[in-house]
Amino acid sequence: MEDSSNLYPSKPELKEKESKNNWSITAFSLVIFILSFLILFSDNIQFLIFLIVVLFIHELGHFLFMKLFNYKNVRMMFVPLMGAFVQGAKKVYSQKESFLVVMGGPIPGVLFGVVGAVIAFQYQMSWMLELSAVFILLNMINLLPLDPLDGGQLFRLLVKYDHDLFLMIFSLISSLVLIGAGFYSGSYPLMIFGFLMSFRVRSIQKRYLVRKALSERNIKYQLSYEELTDIEYARIRSVVIEQNAALKRYKELANANADVMIAEHVNTVLETPLIQDTSVFFKLIVILLWMFSLLAPVYLFLEFGSRFGW
Repeated sequence: MEDSSNLYPSKPELKEKESKNNWSITAFSLVIFILSFLILFSDNIQFLIFLIVVLFIHELGHFLFMKLFNYKNVRMMFVPLMGAFVQGAKKVYSQKESFLVVMGGPIPGVLFGVVGAVIAFQYQMSWMLELSAVFILLNMINLLPLDPLDGGQLFRLLVKYDHDLFLMIFSLISSLVLIGAGFYSGSYPLMIFGFLMSFRVRSIQKRYLVRKALSERNIKYQLSYEELTDIEYARIRSVVIEQNAALKRYKELANANADVMIAEHVNTVLETPLIQDTSVFFKLIVILLWMFSLLAPVYLFLEFGSRFGW
């Protein structure tokens, strides 16, 4: 019998890209973030300081939970005129951990804002009142069920994590809502962000088409790259090249760089496993916390807004 290992060469090795200077990258991105705001809004330094404090505390919540759950290569980045984000990865994700990572940013932020507003009003601290308003507004917006906001991530986790068609439609609607909101409010950064989201939609569409082709051929893709056998890699690689015209010209190149590049495309198609380890009760708690964080500031505004001066 012919050895099948001769028919399927070993898959290329993908080295994990780990940065040892994550905080230096964070500091550099923060400097660029500050400079971009100073150029356009140099007359409101206090607001810029408040914004940085709120963004940092928000992202620090995500960061600490990722570290707690042993995410790899975790780093915080500031994006000029947009905001900030925390990036990290695992080979296998837990639904419960994912909920906590997502909620670790906006939920404490809203609570800080509500408590700070009450204290500021009681002791007549105008600066704390303004800081609390930034805490509340930024984190409430972040909890809206729009992709890629934290609210959008919560919605995806609650509904169906691995439904590519749903994610594509959800991202498209989110992009259109952001563009419309930016146009209506006259916020050009928000409109630009909405347009940039369209590139994400296109990327999701490409991945959806590849996964659809894999499903039609009964090729499993719900696993990590390390778990792929050489046979599985070869089958997925064939479909990826077939669906990507730009990769076809690299197919005949017999060099390591081309092989690694194609392997990286294969890796992006794979669906990182998600352990469904949350109960209905846990999801109910998540929904209640989410609703409370959206409604508590609204109640605070309606009940005490005039006295706060908002």
